[in-house]
Amino acid sequence: MGRVVGLLLLLLLVCSRRSVSQVCVEKTLVFRSNTPYPTSTITEPGGRELFCVQPDDPKLNYFQQPQDIKESDFMKFLEKYGRHSFSAPSQAPSSGSAFYRAGDPILIYFDSSSVLSTLRQPGKMGTSGLCVDGNPAGFLDSKSTSCTRIFTNLSKSCISDPALDAASYYRDFTVLKVPINDTIVPSMKVKITAVAPPGAPHMKDNICHNVVSEVIYEIEFSGTHGIRNVSVQFRVNNVSGNSGSSLQQHFTLRFWTRTLSHTLPRSGNPGYITGAPLLVANSGVVQHMSTLRSEGDGSCSQFLRHTVQFGRNMRTGCKFSLSPIPEESNCSYIQQKLYNALHGMNRAEDLAITGSAQSNQAEDWTSILIQNCSAQAVNSTSYCMVPVTLEIQILWARVGLLSMPEAQILSARYFYRCHPLKFLRTSAIPLTTVVTFTDVTEWPEPPRGQPQVHQKFPFDIFFPFKLAMTIERTYRSDLVVSLLLILIISGILCY
Repeated sequence: MGRVVGLLLLLLLVCSRRSVSQVCVEKTLVFRSNTPYPTSTITEPGGRELFCVQPDDPKLNYFQQPQDIKESDFMKFLEKYGRHSFSAPSQAPSSGSAFYRAGDPILIYFDSSSVLSTLRQPGKMGTSGLCVDGNPAGFLDSKSTSCTRIFTNLSKSCISDPALDAASYYRDFTVLKVPINDTIVPSMKVKITAVAPPGAPHMKDNICHNVVSEVIYEIEFSGTHGIRNVSVQFRVNNVSGNSGSSLQQHFTLRFWTRTLSHTLPRSGNPGYITGAPLLVANSGVVQHMSTLRSEGDGSCSQFLRHTVQFGRNMRTGCKFSLSPIPEESNCSYIQQKLYNALHGMNRAEDLAITGSAQSNQAEDWTSILIQNCSAQAVNSTSYCMVPVTLEIQILWARVGLLSMPEAQILSARYFYRCHPLKFLRTSAIPLTTVVTFTDVTEWPEPPRGQPQVHQKFPFDIFFPFKLAMTIERTYRSDLVVSLLLILIISGILCY
C-alpha cells in the first residue's frame, strides 16, 4: 500500500460560493471510487495528483449557535466582547483643521444659496481626454491641466454651458480663507478678482465668440493665516459651429506668498547653482524669472512660461495673437500688449544677487536695467514701432576662494528690439526672447615660475686685491716688531 495523505482545504470564497472541506489521497492509490460524496482531482505544484473527497460538513458555512445569556453572565460577555462606542471628549477626532494643509481642497461659498463647495480644476478623463469638471483644486498644488470638450449642439452650449463662460469661474461665490464648517462671517471670505474679464459667449454667423480656452488662478496665501487674495485671468477663442466641433481648455493654479522662504526654495547658498531658477522681485513679491512659452500650435501662452535657469542660455519664440483688438486701439495699446507678453504680466524690477537672497534685505538685490525701443510711436496711421524681441543679458562672476567659488550676479538688462508694424489690424506677431549669461570673473594673477637670480658686482672690483695687500702689510709689521724684541732681550742677557 502506498502512503495515504490527508489534506484539509478550507476555501473561503466570496459572494454565494460555499466553503468546502476535502480529504485527499494520492491518485495512484485509487482504482475505483464508490463514495456518494463529490470528488475532484487536484494537481500540486510539484506535479503530484491528488484524489479528493468533499464530505458534507454544514459547520463550514454557518455561524455557530450563540449561547444563552443569563443575567449573571451579562457583564462577563460585555467585558469580553465590548468596545467603546464613543470616545472621550479629549480623544474625539477633530472635525476639521484650523488652516489649510498642502493638498486640502479649497473651500468656496455661494452667498445666494448658502452652499459650501470646493474650487474645481477640470482635468481630462482617461485616454479620451474629455473634460471632467469635478476635480477639486488642492491647496499649494500648483499645476496645469488640459482637456477637450466636444459639442453636439454648439448654438445651445454657447449660451448655456457654464464651462464656456468666464463669469462662472469667479462670479457669485467667494473663497474661504481657512477651512471652517461653522458660521461663515464676511471676514473669512475672499472675493475673486477678474483681470480684464471677457464678455459672455454669444453666437454670431454660426460662430461662438468669447469662449473660454484658458483659465489661470493666482492665489496668494500667508502661512497658517490662509488665503489672502485670489485673481483669475482668461484667454478666449472663437469656435466654429460645424458638426462635431471641439475646444481644448487649459486650467492653471499658482500659489505664491510675499515671504520668499514659504514658497520658493533657495537657488544656492549663498551663490547660485547652475540650473537653479533666477529669483526676481516686483514690489517685494518674489518669483522666478520667466520667458515666452508656446502652445502646441505655436501660439504664445498668456500664462504658462519657461523658467530661466542660472548659467543656461536659452531662446524661445511664439506667435502672439492680437485679436480681438478694440476699435479704439492705437499704437500705444499694441505696444503695451507686446511688452506685457515679452516680460510677463508683472515685469521684474530687481534681480537677486545670490541664490539665497532675502526679500527684506536690499543689499541682496540689484536693479534690472531696462532699455525700451529707441524709436517710439510716431504720428502715422500706416505703421507703428512695436517690440518683437527681448534680450535678457546677465553679467555674473565667481567670487571667494578658488577652491570654493560662489557665483554672484553683478548686473542684468532687459534690451528690447523693435520692428515697424505697418498694419494695426495684424492678427499675429512672432515674438522672441533670448537669455544670455556672460562670465566676467576676474581671475587672480597666476603664480611665478622658478625664483629668478638677481646678480650685481661689488661697488669696488679691486676689493679682493686690496684685502690681500692689507693682510701682507700687517704680516710684515708684525715680523719687524718681533725682531726688535729679540735683539733687545739678547743684549740684556749678554751684559
